[in-house]
Amino acid sequence: MKRQLLLLALLVFSSITFAQKKELRKADKALADKNYAEALNSLTEAEALLGAADNATKAQFHLIKGEALLGQAGKSNFEKMKMAAAELLKAKELGSKEGDRLQQAEESLKNTLVTSAIDSQNSKDYSGASQKLLEAYNFSTKDTSYLYYAAGNSWNAGDLTTALSYYEKLLDMGFTGIHIEYSATNPEDGAEQVYATMEDRDNMVKFMKYTNPVDRKTESLVPDMLQKITLIYLNQGNTEKASAVIKKARAANPNDVTLIRSEADLAYKMGDIDKYTQLMAEIVKTDPNNPELYFNLGVSSAQLGDMEKAGEYYSKALELKPDYSPALINTALLILHDESKIIEEMNNLGNSRADNLRYDELKEVRKKMYEKALPYLEKAAMVVPDNTDVLHTLVNLYSQMGMDDKYKATKAKLDSLEN
Repeated sequence: MKRQLLLLALLVFSSITFAQKKELRKADKALADKNYAEALNSLTEAEALLGAADNATKAQFHLIKGEALLGQAGKSNFEKMKMAAAELLKAKELGSKEGDRLQQAEESLKNTLVTSAIDSQNSKDYSGASQKLLEAYNFSTKDTSYLYYAAGNSWNAGDLTTALSYYEKLLDMGFTGIHIEYSATNPEDGAEQVYATMEDRDNMVKFMKYTNPVDRKTESLVPDMLQKITLIYLNQGNTEKASAVIKKARAANPNDVTLIRSEADLAYKMGDIDKYTQLMAEIVKTDPNNPELYFNLGVSSAQLGDMEKAGEYYSKALELKPDYSPALINTALLILHDESKIIEEMNNLGNSRADNLRYDELKEVRKKMYEKALPYLEKAAMVVPDNTDVLHTLVNLYSQMGMDDKYKATKAKLDSLEN
């Protein structure tokens, strides 16, 4: 009797195994035909019989399901991508015997997630891009650069808490982002192209006659991460932590311009304008032809009350870039700096002969001030034609100077922008 029961059990098991494999074959065939819905339906039939299956069969089930879900996901269905990732991870955990096929599916999933993240990024859906890159990292934790780019997208999305947690995790695991780039020059257009592996690059040199093969070590991303962490702490009002981070970072990388700039930003936000100016001057030495740096020094000098020095810095910025609108605008504002004092004195004068003479003197000073500021504002209005602050100032100057035609034209443009 026991022998009969054992034989019956074996027959039942064999029947179940046969049914499982039949459904898996059906699913695999549907998958090959890109009929993903049919493949998933067959897998649903097989799943009911999966409990008694061996690990190899279970791994095959999860691999096929992962591939089918990935096929359904296309380029945009993130939920299906996540489901596919879960299935492929199960297949790997169960020791899939189809190593090459599993690896190909894994690479396809990572490429799909990253491509979809780039699409989200290009459409300014930074939060969505961050989530997709995080999923790619969680799926393949050896690819730490995915977490770095997820952090950057969280930063762009304004989700600073999430960005901070990712950056801190990257630093804790020793991530630097340093790697070797393999490049070669396209003989047709002379453009340099970068390849993922040395083998890919060498093949282009060997078979496509590419030239100038170069192996180049990339710069560390640690300074960028530390800068972002510092700014996040500042945004959170935690100047103590921000100071500690930047102090540690500067000690390790004393000549890194990104970190010097971060320390300068920190000093500025803390109201230490003297230190800010010193640090900005240090930065200028590393990039003496950068108009933005001179402009920033002009701003800090003006805040310190040194208007003459501020003017020199703005002039230097315009010397390097004549159409640099921030310097054009601030130069005009610097020229008009004492306008309110002049107007106040004019309004407080009486009707005596001396007061009338003083009034005329001040009126002439104001006129010359307007004439000096006007070219900077007019040029700024050409560079940034939709800047309503510039247009408001021009309208006021044209009105005061009796330049009726320019007043009417500028006022009409201003009204069209504001209405």
